[in-house]
Amino acid sequence: MLDQLFAWLNHVFVARFDGWVVLGFAAQFLFMMRFVVQWIASERVGRSIVPIAFWFFSLGGGSLLLIYSIRQQDPVFIAGQGLGLLIYFRNLWLIFREKRRDPAL
Repeated sequence: MLDQLFAWLNHVFVARFDGWVVLGFAAQFLFMMRFVVQWIASERVGRSIVPIAFWFFSLGGGSLLLIYSIRQQDPVFIAGQGLGLLIYFRNLWLIFREKRRDPAL
């Protein structure tokens, strides 16, 4: 049983390792960093906030994850990341529109 586990781990993490896997890990790291950015910003002000950098990390990580999921032909992640990108773009649009109206923000 342990041999089967090691064989599976080798297949998943070693035998299939290529540039696309590196891109996938980089994309996931970038996407995860949005939570780190949000956490640090919230700790600084002592309340929960969502800084604009959160949306840029979401957009960058989500875009790379979408590319990766298209390459891997994974419909679950294609749908999830595709919809997510629309939401990230919309939030950035709302933020920039508000800043255009009131530059003091």
